[in-house]
Amino acid sequence: MTTHHPRQFPIILITGTPGTGKTLHSTLVQQEMSESDIPMRHLNIGDIVKEQGFHEGWDEEWKCWIVDEERLLDYLEGVVNPESGASETGFILDHHDPSLFPERWVDLAVVLTCDNSVLHDRLTSRNYPPNKITENVTAEIMQTCLSETRESYDEEIIVELQSLGAGDNEVEENVERIVEWIGQWRKDRLEGRHDQ
Repeated sequence: MTTHHPRQFPIILITGTPGTGKTLHSTLVQQEMSESDIPMRHLNIGDIVKEQGFHEGWDEEWKCWIVDEERLLDYLEGVVNPESGASETGFILDHHDPSLFPERWVDLAVVLTCDNSVLHDRLTSRNYPPNKITENVTAEIMQTCLSETRESYDEEIIVELQSLGAGDNEVEENVERIVEWIGQWRKDRLEGRHDQ
């Protein structure tokens, strides 16, 4: 019989259509947590794909890497390794495809949503090609990311947050909510209140 070690730190997924502020939120949450006793490591999945070469080449039409999901997940399994529970840190998974990760990894799934005109402007400023802007704005209108998150994880661990970026307050409030959730998760874990 294998001994199951409950995780000491949570794994959070921050997902949403490209341009909704995943990396900004992830970076700010990591910064906030670095000042506490709950270390959280930000994993920008897009950067990992590029840096580690977990892709099958460049898609010229869509201007993106064709992700080799099997190699990526093998690598992440070694990094995140939720089964061992021995990890010295929690993780923030920053990626636009919520269905990529095994359900057992994720303790909280945050879906960032954004006004379509704001999203269009952000993607334009990133020099996205018109077909990619149209695809992403359409995905946001259709709530594709939210639907995929709901198909991948239990409803009770999903939080939908607006990320309009009109004022700094919204992002700060979102980050505060996530930070509070992490603190509560850790407190419950230390007091022995967990579902594992």
